[in-house]
Amino acid sequence: MNNFPIQYNEPLFRPPSEGRSLILQITLGCSWNKCSFCEMYTSKHFKARKEEEVFSEIDTFIPYASQIRRIFLADGDPLVLSTDRLLRILTKLKNTFPKLQRISTYASPSNLARKSDAELKELYEAGLSLLYVGIESGDSQVLECIQKGETFETTIEGLNKSKAVGMNSSVMIINGVGGKELTHQHAVNSAKVLNETQPKYASTLVLTAHKGMEHFQNRYKGNFIELSQQELFIEMQTFINTLDLKETIFRSDHASNNLILKGILGRDKQAFLDKIEIAINNPENAGLRPKMHSGY
Repeated sequence: MNNFPIQYNEPLFRPPSEGRSLILQITLGCSWNKCSFCEMYTSKHFKARKEEEVFSEIDTFIPYASQIRRIFLADGDPLVLSTDRLLRILTKLKNTFPKLQRISTYASPSNLARKSDAELKELYEAGLSLLYVGIESGDSQVLECIQKGETFETTIEGLNKSKAVGMNSSVMIINGVGGKELTHQHAVNSAKVLNETQPKYASTLVLTAHKGMEHFQNRYKGNFIELSQQELFIEMQTFINTLDLKETIFRSDHASNNLILKGILGRDKQAFLDKIEIAINNPENAGLRPKMHSGY
């Protein structure tokens, strides 16, 4: 496609694994947009796009219909929309793209929990099969400090509710987001959330203060002291050691991760722990990436 048919409302974000997907903005911005660590949508005011605009954009891709296999629905959390509205969009997508294999979106646990079991089942049967859920932490105190609007309990409820109807989830934890004071409980309770939900995919990235650490600390509701590189590895060690996963595909290979871990948990748990042990005690032999700086 040399001349792309639509013009996006920037900034536009999507998960790394959606790099070959068609991205459709059915909402603009984030319906929550309060998280202390997140700058993704702070330049936007949340709004739902008009249905006729979305349908018109879908129609512009009719000439390429046979090439489109995956679609990612943006921006921050389209599941805040009514189920009826989402079903009309999903039906339009399935009717327009006959070879469509997967539709995915970002989702928050609370918005999943607000949908009834029947609504989630309808959305799944209409084609919504993969949810990207930024858990950030499984610890309720950390979640309060970062203004996530979730708790240990709401996170588990939302993930398990969507899983029960057949949806897969890809969840993400932020290494270091609780600072020095909360590092242990952040690691342990984040692992416990994953143990309780057994997601299809899980990943970690390292806290990155894109507007500087002072800016993040001013938004953090507590006393935040940044972890050193070694302390980040120790937190990761506690997290991995506490995990009891069966067949979750795990990735810790985001640009912010100095130590790359890729495999399946629990099969590769001990291999991960061995690599982390080397990173803690012999970092010069661990094959680490250079540390990212806090800005863009």
